[in-house]
Amino acid sequence: MSIDPAKLGSAYGEVSCHTQLCRSEMGALETALATESPICIACTQERPLFEEIAAETGHDALSFVNIREMAGWTADNASKTPKIEALLTAAKLPTVPARLRSIESDGLCLVIGAGQAAFDAAQRLNRSLSVTLLLSAVDDLVLPSELEFPIFAGRVSSATGSLGAFELVVDGYAAMLPSSRAKPDFAMPRDGAKTSCSVIFDISGETALFTRAHGRDGYFRADPGNPVAILEAVIEASDYVGSFEKPLYVTYDASICAHERSRKTGCTKCIDQCPAGAITGQGDIITIDPGICGGCGNCAAHCPTGAVAYAYPTRTDQILKVQTLARTYLAAKGQAPVLLLHDASHGTPLIGAMARFGRGLPARVIPLEMHATSGIGHDVMAAALAAGFRQIVVLGDPHKAEEFSAVAEESQLMETLLSGFGHSGGRIVTLLEADPDQVESALYALPDLPELTRAAPTPFGGKREVARAALGVLADAGTPVSGILPLSGSAPYGTVLVDTEACTLCMACTSSCPADALRDTPGSPQLRFVEAACVQCGICESTCPESAISLEPRYNLSPAVMQPVTLHEDEPACCTSCGKAFAAGGMLRAVERRLEGNWMFDSEERRALIHMCEDCRLESLSRDGADPFAIANKRRTRTTDDYLEAGRQGLTVEDFLSDK
Repeated sequence: MSIDPAKLGSAYGEVSCHTQLCRSEMGALETALATESPICIACTQERPLFEEIAAETGHDALSFVNIREMAGWTADNASKTPKIEALLTAAKLPTVPARLRSIESDGLCLVIGAGQAAFDAAQRLNRSLSVTLLLSAVDDLVLPSELEFPIFAGRVSSATGSLGAFELVVDGYAAMLPSSRAKPDFAMPRDGAKTSCSVIFDISGETALFTRAHGRDGYFRADPGNPVAILEAVIEASDYVGSFEKPLYVTYDASICAHERSRKTGCTKCIDQCPAGAITGQGDIITIDPGICGGCGNCAAHCPTGAVAYAYPTRTDQILKVQTLARTYLAAKGQAPVLLLHDASHGTPLIGAMARFGRGLPARVIPLEMHATSGIGHDVMAAALAAGFRQIVVLGDPHKAEEFSAVAEESQLMETLLSGFGHSGGRIVTLLEADPDQVESALYALPDLPELTRAAPTPFGGKREVARAALGVLADAGTPVSGILPLSGSAPYGTVLVDTEACTLCMACTSSCPADALRDTPGSPQLRFVEAACVQCGICESTCPESAISLEPRYNLSPAVMQPVTLHEDEPACCTSCGKAFAAGGMLRAVERRLEGNWMFDSEERRALIHMCEDCRLESLSRDGADPFAIANKRRTRTTDDYLEAGRQGLTVEDFLSDK
């Protein structure tokens, strides 16, 4: 690589350049480690060696960034310095670490499979784990003279849990008879047997026990016809005993969740988009099983309120890094930057292969490694484009294509908004590819789109505040076709339409709105609405007893969306006795219609009570010594027992039917 330390230092700070740091220049590293200053090594080739040396000296402020495969090794003739500066500067940013969850595995392992292949795998695993073998077939199995683990027959009908806490139900469950000779014999099979274990090793070749099986901690699955795959899975599973720490990938704020109110279901996006099945509804809120969650981020990307937020890293840290990459690259006179989002397990090896055997990354394509690229929402997309990136490429594993449906919807939303702002399309590209040559060709074929803006807003506040700030910058940089942009039905922005003829201002919608978008007005019958807060969850629509509410997905560019507006108002109904306003006129009229013909209001005196406030109503009822609450009691139904009791007392039917 051709590196100019003086130019790099202008952006990063103090930079020293070495060509043999891991060999003849090791003394320079040892000298640096003698200080307490943070050190960043711009190469990951010998990372284990450098970490070992740092540990020996007690230096714990060592970080790494790969500028070789990610920037320097490329056939692109454009200057690499702007990208290297950007990668170095972004590496300095502090990040808030995710909280960790402790997991204990006692090593109990259930091996599921058929015949000799399952038995051989169980034998290998039994060297480090405590194995039980569950066989679905025994045709080619030859039993040894000494058996080191128990064998059962059966098929798993259901399974739940994760590493350290699996629960299974087995049908046809039967223990192997010790007297088995030529082949295993089993006695007294039964269905519905329950068992538990810490690790599941599945080489049955049947449908996986879990959705998103590749992300379920403690569940290992391999093709029974592929010995290499079985051996790799055995090696990996053998280490799953002891204590483990797992990041809590997402956080949850129940106070702004729009899932449900009063048994009226609203938003289910996180539940629908979770490929692992880790999210379930629990009344008004949702629960996330941290043992099952694999950190794909679909829930956080698609959550309209930000109640579910990614924490690996946080939204603020992620956007600040994106903005730093763009700002540093452009300040160093880099041209037409493209943001490449990739993960460590799939994307990083592809980039390495391109750098070593192909043309490498184009000089204008700036990579950003993430835990999972499927967790990108339109808030991050908008922030990246507002910071100066001209395109965003989301690189993903085609074997995990089912995890990118949320990204597809978020990308479509972003493209619709950009088009409405008057910008050219094609800004978000999702690339699900495993061939480095195809990835390389796609990156070099990216068009040179015009710049949008470089006015990156500070990413503070919740998800909607961050997104609106970035979208506002993008709208100001364009020529919006209209002040109101229509959106698809799944969009998290929009307004509420009220049928004023049907609405009685009962205010049921205001009490059910989880985002405080619908509000009442104390002292006057008015329904108020803040469009910027509405997430289009639909709870108000399903709650309204008059079916007077409907939703209209849209994005309103007017600043007025931040202020309450009146959707419907009515004259107050005043008490006919004292004159005090006590209800909305429309609601009182609706009450009259519904009570028409009701026996409780079968006289003019009773109907007059409807038009009184609560104080005057009680006063009117008690004026003649009557029980004010008697009106609420239904007439008692006469039964056979009443007639029999009357006869015992010597009363006639006429006496019984009197007021006695």
